[in-house]
Amino acid sequence: LSQLPGWSMRADGSLVIATGNDDVLGVYTCTPYNSYGTAGESRPTRVLLKDPPTFTVRPKEEYFQEVGRELVIPCAAHGDPPPTITWLKVGSMGKSSAQVDGNSSLVLRPLTKEQHGHWECRASSQVASVSATTLVHVLGTSPHAVTNVSVLPLLLAANISWEPGFDGGYFQRFSVWYTPLVKQPPRAHHDWVSLSVPVGAQHLLVENLQPDLSYQFSVLAQNKLGSGPFSQIVTSVPRGFPVPTVPAEPPAVTLRILLSPPQALTANETLRGVLLRWQPPAQLSVALSGYALELRQDKGGWEVLDSSIPSTKTQVLVPGLIKDAFYEFRLVAFAGSYISDPSNTVNVSTAGMEVYPSRTQLPELLPQPVLAGVIGGICFLSVAVIFSTMAACIMNRRRAARIQKRRQGRSCCLGA
Repeated sequence: LSQLPGWSMRADGSLVIATGNDDVLGVYTCTPYNSYGTAGESRPTRVLLKDPPTFTVRPKEEYFQEVGRELVIPCAAHGDPPPTITWLKVGSMGKSSAQVDGNSSLVLRPLTKEQHGHWECRASSQVASVSATTLVHVLGTSPHAVTNVSVLPLLLAANISWEPGFDGGYFQRFSVWYTPLVKQPPRAHHDWVSLSVPVGAQHLLVENLQPDLSYQFSVLAQNKLGSGPFSQIVTSVPRGFPVPTVPAEPPAVTLRILLSPPQALTANETLRGVLLRWQPPAQLSVALSGYALELRQDKGGWEVLDSSIPSTKTQVLVPGLIKDAFYEFRLVAFAGSYISDPSNTVNVSTAGMEVYPSRTQLPELLPQPVLAGVIGGICFLSVAVIFSTMAACIMNRRRAARIQKRRQGRSCCLGA
């Protein structure tokens, strides 16, 4: 074996060949022996070289598709002997609802919310097995449950943090639900106390809790389509005031995060819409993550228009405003899980502006029933004007005919 590079023998007698090539082809026998001799060699075994599975078509890293639609993910491999292709959802405990067509492609029809996540294509043969994974994003659904919920007990308070789940393709908000754990049947979630979480935050401080009393905490995610499932329930006991005989703990040093609001927000009317410009925050002690644009119409409630403006941008174009309306815009900055105070507010009036809302980017500014009523009123007025004009023309023609008959009658009398 010393004359064959990469060949070695283990203590249990196994032969190890580091690199398989044509030199390893052949028939092998093993002969065990000790100080008393040997009982003979083993039965011969033949070594053959086969090609392991190799992907000829690999799935992409991720796919995006609307819920209820069809999604086909290709995957193909070859080898000697030919490998078998199987699909499996990563982390699935039971049998997944995967269908495979004749080309070994994964077919998800119709696509459901539960099929969101990582999928694995595995090519297996007697020689080896290889796999490739892809991430499927199912759009148009309610949010998925948050994960890794943790509770840090504090003095008469608790700090709850979590990792957001997939938002279903829409902006999502969070709320923290909690209830004291008393000796009675478990309380339903609608009996719990809920607290809204600031936009962009992934943690919340719950204060005014009773000391030395167990509390249950859960986090709920919501988007425009509805609420997702509640997270796992975590139980924690807030700390009470220290006993007088025990020295008080020194106050914890809190790192002050500086994040001032965006500066000098201005609005300029252009042919394509309203152009908003601003300056970055003057003070920030952490890296800036991005901005969120909020607006409200005619003194209504504030709504988030865009929550994913990159931190490198200092302007954004807002098209599709409704004519003869009054808008207010403001901007907030994000830095990790921290959010700044709103910037100054700018007012925009579209009275007299030439606005063509062919493709508005402002959600729910003009509800469909209101739009239908406006269009119906315009159509009704148009029809009324047409009928009034036609009636006036008919009346004028009849009057002219009567005058003509009277003139012909007088001419006949004078001739007689």
